[in-house]
Amino acid sequence: MAAFTGQGVIITGGKRIGAAVAQALASRGMQIALSFNRSRDDVQRLADTIQSSGGRASIYQADLSRADDARSLVERAAADLGSVDVLINMASVYSSVTFEEIDERVWDGVLDVDLKAAFLCARAAVPHMRIRGGGRIINFTDWVARSGRPRYKGFLPYYVAKHAVIGLTEALALELAEDRILVNAIAPGPIVAPPDTTDEEYKAVEAATPLGRWGGETEIVSAVLFLLENDFITGETIRIDGGRHLR
Repeated sequence: MAAFTGQGVIITGGKRIGAAVAQALASRGMQIALSFNRSRDDVQRLADTIQSSGGRASIYQADLSRADDARSLVERAAADLGSVDVLINMASVYSSVTFEEIDERVWDGVLDVDLKAAFLCARAAVPHMRIRGGGRIINFTDWVARSGRPRYKGFLPYYVAKHAVIGLTEALALELAEDRILVNAIAPGPIVAPPDTTDEEYKAVEAATPLGRWGGETEIVSAVLFLLENDFITGETIRIDGGRHLR
């Protein structure tokens, strides 16, 4: 899969890191399908940027926690792009919530997006990949989940969902190996600071990271490209955290 030109890729979650990944793949000749639920303007700007640079990008509205929406996204993308060779599951809900505030609505809201949607999109994409004789699925988890233990209070549903994404990745990899569909995950650490990060918080993360800096989107882009180019890695979760887990 080193030759990317003309391949179709679906990316769920087109903000920040997702935008960098989409632009990098488009620059290598891949045709991009971007999904959004409510944030149409952000995804539309990304698609416009890709197209203005000579690439091809389409956007689709979908509530990926619903099986019909996930199926419709994949079917429409396959029809427009001509194929679905790669699925990158990046859609995520990340917010702090106390234990007392976690009710069924909060729990389902996080797990539906961070876990269920990844499975539903994979299930819908696999038949198209089988037609192509193989494919790639890349899920996104979190460095804390990859480290195997929670570190921060207030993120119970998020941690559970991201830990389960690792299990989903491993199980899908086994199920789909005979179809030459490779399934892996990326577990980002301090890559891009949230918009509301203070200078003090920013420096604290740098101090807690052995490499002494935030990674930046390019570190995730390089990992995605590596997983697309490699033909013998499946069921792995690659932690990209600058050694943050070591402290």
